[in-house]
Amino acid sequence: MSRPVRIEFPGAHYHVTSKGTQDGSVFLDNEDRLAFLNVLETVVSRFAWLLHCYVLMDSHYHIIVECPKANLSKGMRQLNGVYTQHFNRRHEEEGSLFKGRFKSVLFEAKTYLLPLSRHVVLNPVRLGVSSSAQTYRWSSHRVLGGAIKQPNFLHIDTLLGSFEGSLKEKQSQYKEYVKAGVHLDSPLLEKSSQVLLGSAKFIGQMQPILDGEKLAKRGPVRALRRRSLPVLFKKVSAMSKSERNGLIKRAHIDHAYTLMEIGDHLGLHYTTVSKVVNQ
Repeated sequence: MSRPVRIEFPGAHYHVTSKGTQDGSVFLDNEDRLAFLNVLETVVSRFAWLLHCYVLMDSHYHIIVECPKANLSKGMRQLNGVYTQHFNRRHEEEGSLFKGRFKSVLFEAKTYLLPLSRHVVLNPVRLGVSSSAQTYRWSSHRVLGGAIKQPNFLHIDTLLGSFEGSLKEKQSQYKEYVKAGVHLDSPLLEKSSQVLLGSAKFIGQMQPILDGEKLAKRGPVRALRRRSLPVLFKKVSAMSKSERNGLIKRAHIDHAYTLMEIGDHLGLHYTTVSKVVNQ
């Protein structure tokens, strides 16, 4: 079977996993795990990723990442390559650490971001490594649940924005949501063509690209007569913050502008735009 085309466009969301060669260990101890997270932090910053969740297992890892700059492959080469150098140097090994190229599933965020993130952090429980996600150190679950401080490289606003109430209430609801998913089937069982996960409309938009058609620069959805950003934000300086935020949401949802495009136009960091969109 030929390798699926890697679909990349600004704002795309991916479930990514990478396994050790011959299913061997890629993390031998906590020093390796800390080193990997340090490399991950550098990659997230350099490539402007939004990392929604992660889990590190002995023989593999999973991440859920959003790429405002359409650069998943470049970032993954950096992540796996630099970490492999660390591992080989520290353990006096040679050659490839990871099996082939990384695997990724492009998914529709509005439907699958939350269940996929739950699936990721429940890996240690399903594999019998930990009794609960809350007690496993090497995942993003304890951050989202409020047990430990948020690291700079982890973006938690979108996932917690799926719940209501105060921050503590959202964290509590998130923990209950994860706990309730222990015995559920993986959302990845619903994927199409090995690498797609979403509604029939989403699959229909992506399938032609897998079949060889070129992807439009702005991504899969483009408004037929969408307004330009200067027109949309023509009087933004005279608006209240809430009015501006409403326009930001319209620009992203109704006109298909990416977080990066909106942020560049308004002089805002893309993470700030993300927080507005997900409020």
